[in-house]
Amino acid sequence: MNSPEQPLPTFDEVLLCTPQTSAEQVGLFLRRCLIPCPGGDKIYTMLYADELSYDVSRRAEELFQRLQRYGSSYRLIILCNCERENSYLPSAFSHCKVHMIPQRSRAEMQQYLRRHFRVARPSGSAAAVFKEHVCVGIVSSKRAGMGK
Repeated sequence: MNSPEQPLPTFDEVLLCTPQTSAEQVGLFLRRCLIPCPGGDKIYTMLYADELSYDVSRRAEELFQRLQRYGSSYRLIILCNCERENSYLPSAFSHCKVHMIPQRSRAEMQQYLRRHFRVARPSGSAAAVFKEHVCVGIVSSKRAGMGK
């Protein structure tokens, strides 16, 4: 986000982890991240890695240790809930932990995202529903089950 021209991450750079994420999915992701290939300037991100099951986390750490031998120039970010930092994967990588404080204001981040999620021609698109023809929106309510 250093430049408004920088693109958002592509689908292969992000793994959104859940308790149902399989070891195979994590393995494929780590291979993309750690095995050198042309165009290796991507930044890979595992979101909610603390949600992975113990077995999947353990296998992911083992695979990471094996694949790390292929090269030392990789860019991997593992994001976790700070309340679950004692789960397996965050604990295994605790020696690499960095507490992050956003370097940009909330308004700057929103403007950056709005720019990248805006639909050029909203005709016939669901983006026409959202403000400023943005193709992504969050609808929330304090009351559950109210027809969101």
